[in-house]
Amino acid sequence: MLEDFISYQAQTTPHPLAMEVSHAKGSYIFDRSGKRYLDFVAGVSACSLGHCHPRVVNAVKEQLDRYMHVMVYGEYIQSPAVALAKLLAKNLPKPLETTYLVNSGTEAIDGAIKLARRVTGRAEILYAHHAYHGNTYGALSVMGFEERKTPFGPLLPHCHPIAFNSEKDLERITTKTAAVILETIQGGAGFVVPENDYLKKVRERCDTTGTLLILDEIQPGFGRTGTLFGFEHYNCIPDILVMGKGMGGGLPIGAFSASREHMLTLSDQPKLGHITTFGGNPVIAAAALATLKEITQTDLMEQVSRKEKLFRKLLKHPLIQEVRGKGLMLAVMMESSEMASEIILACQEKGLILFWLLFEGRAIRITPPLTISEVEITEGCDILTEVLDSLQKKI
Repeated sequence: MLEDFISYQAQTTPHPLAMEVSHAKGSYIFDRSGKRYLDFVAGVSACSLGHCHPRVVNAVKEQLDRYMHVMVYGEYIQSPAVALAKLLAKNLPKPLETTYLVNSGTEAIDGAIKLARRVTGRAEILYAHHAYHGNTYGALSVMGFEERKTPFGPLLPHCHPIAFNSEKDLERITTKTAAVILETIQGGAGFVVPENDYLKKVRERCDTTGTLLILDEIQPGFGRTGTLFGFEHYNCIPDILVMGKGMGGGLPIGAFSASREHMLTLSDQPKLGHITTFGGNPVIAAAALATLKEITQTDLMEQVSRKEKLFRKLLKHPLIQEVRGKGLMLAVMMESSEMASEIILACQEKGLILFWLLFEGRAIRITPPLTISEVEITEGCDILTEVLDSLQKKI
């Protein structure tokens, strides 16, 4: 299987982890040898309810018995997609009342950029240094990491970077700017949170210049920070909200929400201004609807703060420089990228799954399922501490 994996499946790195998965349940993944791994990554924040959550699995099975793909997005009334969009509207502040369902977060970013340019009639898009919004050409154009962008140029024109958390750079938002696109909490950069009312100040500047604010909640969204969306912590409501990852409970989905007035601009002049074959797929929408219901109808979000405090209490070690992030979106910062990699690989050997962040090599990702128990948090942190102790002795 390893040989076939390397030979026939396109690779993203020269040295993939290549664990052969047998099955997964709750907070654990099992390999073909039967070894159990505690999952502190949750499919890079995608498995918000853990692996194979019964409510999600049952919703998928029930929908499979009814129908799967029947028509391209937006033509037929398919109840799972309608119910999902309605429940999102119920849980979002105005004007975020209408949702366009797509297949991934990066596709939603592209749709949001198109919408902003269509609504404003402007071209300029401002994004943050060290931003990560995905890898389609639109999303790549607003990635704040030149080494990853340059080999694929030329990209979309009129896209320019500003510094995250820089009040001075807000002056660069002008009446020529169609949109400012920001991650509510920067992911690839190392789980950098907004400071000093930064997002509120961005919102105010956008209001002054008639610029739309796009907030990327692909990773912080769906309860990961203790509220349904991260922007709820920062007194800032976007014009366009982008979501993905944890939205589907482990299945592929993305979406962007805006006012109905704005969203209607994609339906006429020209018609079919934004289209997708599989966006709003009924099976995927059923999984996302079940996920959203579970997150909003239980106390999972209320538990996040307590679980974060437990992580921060247990993650104290001389080799740990700091723990960044918010809720169950945490980055353990080490002295060097080499040290972080050594720890991640050693923990996997001991049955704990950790992972890297895209741009900040010193960071160790901790983004477990929202459903993780405090016993499991302690179990995983004990493994991490054991690895850190061994590394400290070597040093």
